Amino acid sequence: MLAICDTFPKKGLMVLATSRFIPSLPARYIACMTLALSVIVGLSPISCAKGSSSDLVIYGGTPAGVAAALQGARMGKSVTLIEPGGRLGGMTAGGLGWVDVGDPSTIGGIAREYFHRVWQHYQKDDSWKWEPRRSMPGQHGKLAEGDETMWIVEPGVAESLFEQLAADPHITIVRSERLNRTAGVHKGNQTISSITMESGRTFDGRMFIDASYEGDLLAAAGVSYIVGREPNSRYQETNNGVRSLLSPAKFPEGIDPYRIKGDPASGLLPRVEPDHGLPPGEGDRGVQAYNFRMCLTDVPENRVAIEKPADYDESQYELLLRALEIGTKRFITLDLLPNRKTDSNNLGYVSTDFIGMSAAYPEADYATREKIIKAHEQYQRGFMWTLQNHPRVPQEIRDFYAPWGLARDEFNRTGNWPHQLYIREARRMVADYVVTENTALGKDPVSDPVGLGSYAMDSHAIRHTISPKGFVKNEGGMFVQLPGPYGISYRAIIPKEEECRNLLVPVCASATHAAYGSMRMEPVFMVLGQSAATAACLAMDRGSSLQSLPYTELREKLLADHQILDWPSPMSATH
Repeated sequence: MLAICDTFPKKGLMVLATSRFIPSLPARYIACMTLALSVIVGLSPISCAKGSSSDLVIYGGTPAGVAAALQGARMGKSVTLIEPGGRLGGMTAGGLGWVDVGDPSTIGGIAREYFHRVWQHYQKDDSWKWEPRRSMPGQHGKLAEGDETMWIVEPGVAESLFEQLAADPHITIVRSERLNRTAGVHKGNQTISSITMESGRTFDGRMFIDASYEGDLLAAAGVSYIVGREPNSRYQETNNGVRSLLSPAKFPEGIDPYRIKGDPASGLLPRVEPDHGLPPGEGDRGVQAYNFRMCLTDVPENRVAIEKPADYDESQYELLLRALEIGTKRFITLDLLPNRKTDSNNLGYVSTDFIGMSAAYPEADYATREKIIKAHEQYQRGFMWTLQNHPRVPQEIRDFYAPWGLARDEFNRTGNWPHQLYIREARRMVADYVVTENTALGKDPVSDPVGLGSYAMDSHAIRHTISPKGFVKNEGGMFVQLPGPYGISYRAIIPKEEECRNLLVPVCASATHAAYGSMRMEPVFMVLGQSAATAACLAMDRGSSLQSLPYTELREKLLADHQILDWPSPMSATH
């Protein structure tokens, strides 16, 4: 007989694993004894609870996860939303305040509702603490009268609005529980019955959604996926795989790659790799760079200085210092949010992206991931300190960046540092339909769209390497404009039926590296999250697998709930 309580709270006394000592008792008596003992010793019985049962179980409190939870609740289903990190909103609440959207008139449903709520929030004078209320430059125009949206938002405001969306009586939010990735998916007949966390808590469900950035649930469920870049030949693409070292031209020649300039025997600078020799268009395991989207401010009363890291290593910033030597002036974005805060992102070829350090993350265990996340934070803190203080940085550059520090009123539980690393890409499911660049470029339109993409195919650099002329070169960067919006197939968010019949994947969806560069926008994830939950609820009502759900039925419900599936759409004329 399995133990009723194999995991114990970190604080307090350990509860006896009753079934190991009294194996002959019926399970209901063992459970009662365990519950009584937990009360006697003052422990929370929930730590030993089996978990819960609900219609829809969602793993990942990202924007996609929250949208899916709300849609499930609105369709009358019980929903359990599990957020491993404890905080809802993913990157939108984690510093990505200048929200990438492409064409905003392609975004409907709950996502449109959310960004209307952002607009409503900033119409109130008391929402502006550090500056007078004002319009934000660079914003999209309103879509229609009464349908105003705002795509620029402070992290704390974003999180608060996601909490409001999830505050539905049909939704149970479970925080700080991580999936047992080795034995936590219980599955029979290609159908998941429950998932178990590292703590031992188990959650039964009829339908499951993996809304995580990493795709941990899909992988643990035995669903096919890929990490890295496909070769162009696999799907007849031209923008996938290894990029030519002759482009893009914006990376200037002149940065010596060696620790001692001109001396190959001294070794390469940190994170500079020798060219792996693969030709352009060949596939590899490369993953585009991650970073933290810092929320900075120049308001003295709300500013926290970025201190020099205790383990600061100047050699880690030699690329930055040499970029300065050849005349580079700007290294991070300072895109303004309300209240004199920023969404500060990577800018250029040497910046806050920790290039070459993301490839191991998608499939790493939790402990290794935490080390990778910490390394990104340490690198980025050191990068900012270098810009503001290092004597090799020209005084004009130091003076330009000196006024900026972390916003004191953001990320209070993590020392004002963003709680979410920007996982731009991790696993990607391989389903019956794979979104490719041909889909995004309008060459392969789909017949079963559940949302639209419209942003350019965008990949950050994958590695620092050496150009044919012997200088540092970034490889992997891509920004390919699209001719217009395109449909994302329903088949791209559900696995092959022979692999799983009751799982949907709106974030780590089925797409090539090139196409995913367009799809990976937070509003698109929200759209796909809502569509995923809609499909889950309809399939439950029919008692069918997701793969057997008629698209006509799904489409009718999506349109009724204001999703936008076609282009041009009826709403696009007002944009």
